[in-house]
Amino acid sequence: MGLHQTSGRWRYGLLLALITAGCWATLPVALKVSLEQVDAITLTWFRFLVAAVLMGAWLAWRGSPLAPYRSLGTKHRWMLAFAGLMLLGNYVFYLLGVQHTTPANAQLLIQLAPLLMALGGIVVFKERFQWGQWLGLGLIVSGLLLFFDEQRQGHGDGYVHGALLVVLAAVVWAMYALIQKQLLVRLSSPAILWAIYVLSALVLWPFASPSVLLKVDGLHAALLAYCALNTLVAYGAFAEALAHWEASRVSAILAMTPVLCVASVAAVHALWPTLIASERIGLAGWIGAGLVVAGSAAASLLSRSKSVESVAAEGERA
Repeated sequence: MGLHQTSGRWRYGLLLALITAGCWATLPVALKVSLEQVDAITLTWFRFLVAAVLMGAWLAWRGSPLAPYRSLGTKHRWMLAFAGLMLLGNYVFYLLGVQHTTPANAQLLIQLAPLLMALGGIVVFKERFQWGQWLGLGLIVSGLLLFFDEQRQGHGDGYVHGALLVVLAAVVWAMYALIQKQLLVRLSSPAILWAIYVLSALVLWPFASPSVLLKVDGLHAALLAYCALNTLVAYGAFAEALAHWEASRVSAILAMTPVLCVASVAAVHALWPTLIASERIGLAGWIGAGLVVAGSAAASLLSRSKSVESVAAEGERA
């Protein structure tokens, strides 16, 4: 079974990665407010359901939505099912963890996921890190540790428990991402995502309370819609980014997500102080966040010319 090769359109991959980061940065704010009237399981089920319906409608408009799956062998079907369960596990563990942490804390800790994906890209897809990328990863890890240590000192024991759950969410997400990248050899990213959305919605259905959705007010209804569309846009952009850019470089861009999340929380709190509480981040935490941004820039931008030559060579081999 051949390994997936990127298309070589790195600028398009960069744009898609930035869209993904923006969606994931604003999502925690919408989720936190939505959870005031909707429980976590029902909210997650609703997001997967809407994504499954919209993606299915789009695939049906383009042709037979089931046709791509008929040619899959048993191995690829198991890979597809496992990828879906890993993404579902990521949602569940993250929601359990965020109950004990703030949105910014959870978003920063979940950045272990793209780091693990980057390391997996080196092992599984034989991607090569240049000196700039190794420097970037070192800065990102240092920033994560500094931020975590400061937040741990300012919270109780529950923070550590929540942090461990978020770390577990990061592990299963990295597994999902690497499996999805390999599945691109046989399926398009929309076909992969639709199958995952349908599987996740079916698994969560018995545990959801759909009647709760009928009782929300206008603000929370709008936020629910945003959360659902966010799922579709973010993972659609992420999947396509992997098709055009190396997993290691996509992961570097996604490392900016927690910083963008802090900015989102600050902006919403400034405009509507009663809607969401501000984040409590000290000097050490801001230094850690700055290291994450610097590491992301270093890993994605340094030695760019060599990267372009590399992806061009990959396109020739394909």
